[in-house]
This record gives sequence, structure tokens and C-alpha cells, in this order.
Amino acid sequence: MARAKDLVIVESPAKAKTIEKYLGSGYKVTASMGHLRDLPKSKMGVDIEHGFEPQYIPVRDKKELINELKKEAKDASTVYLATDPDREGEAISWHLKELLELDDSKAKRVTFNEITKRVVTESIRNPRSIDQDLVDAQQARRILDRIVGYELSPLLWRKVKKGLSAGRVQSVATRMVSDREDEITSFVPQEYWLLDARLNCGEADSSFTARFHGRGEKKQELHSEQEVDKVIKAVEGADFTVSSVKRADKQKAPAPPFITSTLQQEASRRLGMTPRRTMSIAQQLYEGVEITGHGSIGLITYMRTDSLRLSEEALSAARAYITEHYGDAYYPGKPRRYKTKAGAQDAHEAIRPTDIALSPEVVRKDLTQEQYRLYRLIWGRFTACQMANAVYDNVAVEVEAAGYSFRANYSELKFKGYTAVYEEAKDEESNELANPLPSLTEGQRLFLEKLLPEQQFTQPPARYTEATLIRAMEEKGIGRPSTYAPTISAITARDYVIKEGKYLKPTPLGQVVTGLMKEHFADIVDLKFTNQMESELDEIEHGKAEWRSVLSGFYGSFSKELKEAEQAMDGVRLKVPDVLSDEFCEVCGRQMVIKKGRFGHFLACPGFPECTFTKPIVIEMPGKCPKCGGRILKRTSKKGYVFYACERGTDCGFITWDVPTKDFCPACGKTLFKHSGRGPLKSFCINEACPNFVPEDKRVYKRKTPEEKAAAEAKRAGKKTAGTKKAAGKSAAAKSGAKSTAKKAPAKKKAAEE
Repeated sequence: MARAKDLVIVESPAKAKTIEKYLGSGYKVTASMGHLRDLPKSKMGVDIEHGFEPQYIPVRDKKELINELKKEAKDASTVYLATDPDREGEAISWHLKELLELDDSKAKRVTFNEITKRVVTESIRNPRSIDQDLVDAQQARRILDRIVGYELSPLLWRKVKKGLSAGRVQSVATRMVSDREDEITSFVPQEYWLLDARLNCGEADSSFTARFHGRGEKKQELHSEQEVDKVIKAVEGADFTVSSVKRADKQKAPAPPFITSTLQQEASRRLGMTPRRTMSIAQQLYEGVEITGHGSIGLITYMRTDSLRLSEEALSAARAYITEHYGDAYYPGKPRRYKTKAGAQDAHEAIRPTDIALSPEVVRKDLTQEQYRLYRLIWGRFTACQMANAVYDNVAVEVEAAGYSFRANYSELKFKGYTAVYEEAKDEESNELANPLPSLTEGQRLFLEKLLPEQQFTQPPARYTEATLIRAMEEKGIGRPSTYAPTISAITARDYVIKEGKYLKPTPLGQVVTGLMKEHFADIVDLKFTNQMESELDEIEHGKAEWRSVLSGFYGSFSKELKEAEQAMDGVRLKVPDVLSDEFCEVCGRQMVIKKGRFGHFLACPGFPECTFTKPIVIEMPGKCPKCGGRILKRTSKKGYVFYACERGTDCGFITWDVPTKDFCPACGKTLFKHSGRGPLKSFCINEACPNFVPEDKRVYKRKTPEEKAAAEAKRAGKKTAGTKKAAGKSAAAKSGAKSTAKKAPAKKKAAEE
């Protein structure tokens, strides 16, 4: 009789496909499609009176999948629970063990920091039992968030607006954005002046600019025009002399490898990716991608980590690759090891490529544009972190005139070092002078061309971007690697915060809710308290605290605050100020306000219900309508799809899915368009009478070569296997069921979930 196959359960079909290839015919690898058991949506699901006992139930739309897994588990000799290597993954494995009624001898826990053949087979050979401390830490977080959401949200419904949601971490993130807006509003600008001197050596092409520093070595700020005039009068007729020239090599070390927060920040700055999108693409790279000549392979290590640790194997591979491809001078002589910050969980390595030899250009043809760009970022950061310092030839010149000093600095790259591969992006550009300097010597006389005074005012702190908010949350210990992206998505989706360009701004609703929380629930939105709660969850994970005791300690003060808030706000309902627009009602003339409905924001008359006039928010696009020359407006369909149409509507009839650009066709002068989507997209002309006209079926931004087309066809053919079809069917059924369940769930219960 044939030996029963061992069963390996992971979360996703993509991950299952990659792992099954490595393990061979003795194993069956299947996907749980995420959580199979959770707290009920229709009620609290936590027995607070009896030790915070959770009441878990099977996920409603996954009954068929659960029954199938039970059958497969019963037939298997061993069941390997191979969910993600973090708290949530540990909890999913524990739920699977309980749901499938597996005993300890049959259920084995395995984790993969990277999905490569070596790591997968090694992990299967060395399974462990489920780590109950990790499970308890995740349970505690889930129950904490459930209590806050289900007990605090109804108060917001009664006192502010129906359908609102409160959450432990999202409320703190909203407060951070709101507090920054208050700082900006209350900021009083202070006047100051810059004074630059345009100088030369008396020779052609020898001009350079030096900035006023002060008197001698002492720094002097110029606060008024009078102070500037005093300096100008003193130096205008004086001799300018080079008092010192300092030349030195300045070395710059590479940034450490990525952790979750820094990956999200850099992807936001460089690629314009939201944190949620970044993690979604990173998950694809981790779980496995079909690579020509390699099959399905995980390209990066696990992407939810706060550790800067790198394996000795990875360090050795980096050294070999760098010396072979760049030369010995580009390797620093010994591996760079980075110290993980205090308080980090340090459960996994930093984010790195699983095989440095698979450079971005090697795998480019097998990746989508987003996958390629993110993988290039991760590969480059890891490779650079093991390379030699960049060396700059730095020159610092000090010039004196009438007892005042002016300074100029210039750095020129002397040795590329790690910058041959990667340079870190910056949040804000510096206003420091960076102009080349002529060859100067001490005591040399200079000639003044002109003095350039410039009035400036101190600026308020910048609003948070997604990148800087994540950095601030990490620095203050708010949340953990797995929570940054969902938190930012939650506060924007719930209309507490909006994006204006790349910056985050609180809405009036967000400010009202934050004000209520600060007044009545100081602990919930206190940054230090939230940091302390994260530390207590870490204590549970390390077996140093009991999860029920931590919940009990939190609930005592929380329930007291809730009762006091109910009493203090008895009969009170807070009004959310309307956001005024620049448009006026076409019926009654009132200034219209911005409202949010099922299909996004729109303009409404504030005279409702007397006046019910509404209209969509008009976003004018660059360019002109190719049919009539009118304005092109951005529109949104009832299903949420964006399209572009002429302002004259049906009178003109022009409508397109393609995005109008600011550029015009050199042949006919009409507006050029491009496909919607990410990445560098090639523009095209849609005027049929123009010699540059591009038919709709040929409007692509990258044409594949015949070889690429053949490889793509082969790849598609390989995917059409019975197993993949079955997995895809399950996925579609699961998604469909999830949508169906979501539609049936009461709106208030959905809003209460964090």
C-alpha cells in the first residue's frame, strides 16, 4: 500500500505552487487562503467577564474549503503548518490545528524566512511545535482591537456620525496627523535673511558664490533688512580675501538593508507606491515568481521584519558578487553588520534578495513593471550595504571682508563605492549652496561681482507624507511592521485623513474625532501609552507576561473612561464642519460644500433639505478635447472607474479611458494621451486624421520582442494546469463569498472592526 502523502498548508496558492515544486511527489501543498477561524462580525465575540475568553467561529464563506482541508488532513500522515513566520502566521497555524482537530504528534509547525529549495527542505526536516506565546500575543492584540472597536465606535455613532470607527492604533495615527496640522496652523513665521556674495579670482570662468556666515568664527543670524544693510555697507568697498582652504576626503557609508518600515518609506519616495501596494508586491516576490531557467522561486526574504540582521551565507554571497562584478576596491574588506535598534522583535533577517546573482536585469523580463521596480530597490539596497564607502573630494573655503566671513563648500565624487549601485532618496531637498569652486589658495585676493540679499521666513513643519508618517510611527513605537500599511489605509479609507498630492491632511471629521478622543480617552490616543501597550504585547510574545492579565489591566481604565465619557456627553452631539468649495449652488446661490457618498466625494448645497442640488467635483486635466477643443474633465463611473470626457458632455461626445497629457502632437497639434497605470508610459496621438495616429490595439508603452512574446506564451501555457485552475477556482469562490458576506453584514458592525 502506498504511503500517505504529507500535507503542507500555507496561506496562498502562489506560495503553495513554489513550495510543492521543491518538496516533490511525497507532499501535497495546499492553501488556506488566509484565516479560517476568527471572532464573529455580528457581536463582540469576547467574554470579558470570564477572562476575556474569545469565541472563535469558522469563517462563514470558507466552509467548503475547511471541509476539504479536514479530509486532506485526515488522509495525511503528517500535517505541516507552514503559514507566515510572524505572530499572525503563528495564530493562523494554531487556528488550523484547532479547526482540523490535529493532535500534537500529527501537527508540525514550519516557517520559511525565504522560499528557496534549501530553506524549505531544511525547515521540513526540522519542524517544531506551535509557539503558544506568539499565539497569545496575537490573540491579545486582536482582542484589544476588538474591545476598542466594538465599545468605542458606538459612542462615535451617537455623538458624531453613524458608521464611524475607532481603533487603538488608527486613532493614534490620526492624532499624529491632526497634531501636525495644529502645529502648522499655529505656526508664526519668523523673518530672516540670506546674504550671498558672488566672487571671482579675476580670471574668466572663475566665479563662485559664498554665503554669509558671521563675524570671524562666530555664526551670526541676520533677522532684518537693517542688519543685512549694515553688513553690505561694511563689505561693499572692502577687500575680499581667502582666509582658509580646507580640502579633505569625505566618506559616506551606505544605508543599512531594508526593514519593513524603511522599505515602505523608500518605495513611497522613489516609486510613489502606497505602503499597502508595496507590501502586496513584496508578498508576491516573497511567495514566488516564475523565472526563466529557475521555475517558481521566492526572490526576497520575508518582508515583515524590524531586524537588520543578515545571514553569514548572504554576506558571503554578497562579497563574491561584488568583487566579481565591481572589483576588489568596491568591497570594504570585511562584511558590514548592522545593529538592530532596541525594542525590535528581531525575529527574521532584514529584507534581502534570496540569491544576489539574480540581479534585477537578469529577472526583468519575467517580472511585472511593479515587481521589477520594487525588486530592483531591494536588491540594490542590500548589495550597496555590503560595498565600500563612497569618497568625495570635499573643499571648504572661508573668505573674509571687513571682519565678516563668507563660506563656500563643494563636494565632488572621487570614488563611487556603493553609489555605483544605489543611493537613498531624501524627503526634502536641501537649500545649501553646491556650486563648483575654482582653485583657491590662502591669502588670495578675490573680486566682488555683486551681493545677493534674500529675504526668507521660517517655515512650519511639513505635513506628513506616508513615508514620514511611517518613520514617525516607528520612532515612537506606534504599531509594528505588519500594522503600518493597514493603519494608513484605514485612516484614509475612513475619511479621517486625505491625501493632497503626496501629503496627508486631517479632514474636519478626523479633527473632531481626534478632539473627542483627546478629551475623553486620553490613554487611547496617547503616544507613550500606545508604545507601552506594544511593549506589553512583546512581553507576552517572550513569555514574560500573561495575556489575560495584560488585557485586564487595560480594560479597567478603558471601561472607566467609557462610562465617564457617556455621562459627560449626555445629550451632546458634535457637529463636523463642512468643507467649503469654490463652487456656488446653481439653484439658490449658496457656497457649496464637499460631501462623501458611495462613489466618492461630490459637491452639495448646504441648504439641504430645502435645496437638494448636487454636482460632481470637477477635476480639469491638462490638454484640450481633440474633437472640439474644450476642457477635458476627470470623471468617475458609478462602479468607481476613472475615465476622461469633454466638458460639453453629450454635445461633444468625446470620452476615453486614456489619460490626457500636457504634451501636444508635433504633427497635428492635438493633445497626446497615454495609458493609465504605473511606470514610464509612452504617449500617443488619437487623432485619426493625423499621420502619427496610433490605433487603439497598438497603444502600448512597451512592445515585446518576438522572443519575449514566445516566453510569455510558454509561461501562460504552463500556468494552465488542472491544479492551478482548481486553486484559482477556490480563490475566486473565496473572494466571491467574502464579498457576499461583506454585503450582508450590518454597516455598523463592519465599521466597528479595526
